[in-house]
Amino acid sequence: MGFQDRQYQQDSGSGSYRGGNLQTSGFGLAKPPQVVKYLLIFNVVAFILQLLFRDEVKYGPPYAGTLEYYFSVSTIHEEHYFQIWRLITYQFLHSVHDAFHLLFNMIGLYFLGSMLERAWGGKRFLVFYLSCGFVGGAIYLAACMLGILHSGSLVGASGGVLGLLGACAILFPQVSVILFIFPVPIRTAATLLTIVYLLMVLTGGSNAGGHLCHLGGMATGAIWVLGRPFYEARKAKYEQAVLQRDRQVGEKQQYDVDRILAKVHKKGVHSLTSREKRTLQHATDQEKEKPRR
Repeated sequence: MGFQDRQYQQDSGSGSYRGGNLQTSGFGLAKPPQVVKYLLIFNVVAFILQLLFRDEVKYGPPYAGTLEYYFSVSTIHEEHYFQIWRLITYQFLHSVHDAFHLLFNMIGLYFLGSMLERAWGGKRFLVFYLSCGFVGGAIYLAACMLGILHSGSLVGASGGVLGLLGACAILFPQVSVILFIFPVPIRTAATLLTIVYLLMVLTGGSNAGGHLCHLGGMATGAIWVLGRPFYEARKAKYEQAVLQRDRQVGEKQQYDVDRILAKVHKKGVHSLTSREKRTLQHATDQEKEKPRR
């Protein structure tokens, strides 16, 4: 059975498959949807720029160069704390000391991101992906500011990618992923990684800040998906209440207009009060603003 024939490529928890027939690349892999494709490109280009503008002597550790200094989530300098754009830009940077950091994140983005974008559409997927990374970075930043973690800098797409894992584990439980070279059910992988990351954070591992970001991203992805039905129900209820209120306002206004017109017919325009004239003028203006069919 081909990748494009699998059930999770055709159905999602929120609707039908939107991608049509999957096209494959020259390597036999499905071509990624548009947003995932551009995210992959931006990450690779950013990594090349990191290598080109690498200067550890000028900026000093933990910065590897110019891009890390200006665009990573950083708690080294206080002026960097509230530069909110860093919570987005850090997601496109990776450790120049470890190319596997980029490679594994891009593999996760390609496979997990493609499933979600085809299920949700590009706009919703992009907002979701960046939000997971944003929250993961914000949690790391807050932990450093509160003294829970040592000051440092954060780079990597892992927060967003782990958010994809959290979402896919809920929406596509039949999927298997490779974890430590072994194929395992995606929910098993998500559970094991959560345990590992928690242990690393609690024991103060060398990458405790990164793992805290991972947990934040994964939790955001899971909460986003699990909370979606509640949000949609609340939204529908609110829209229904607004519609009902507008209907009641419209009915009252129509009643007032009918009463005023009856008064004009009976007693003439001069009999209207200033308030009645304003009501009639307002109704006339609203009628003019309605689109002509």
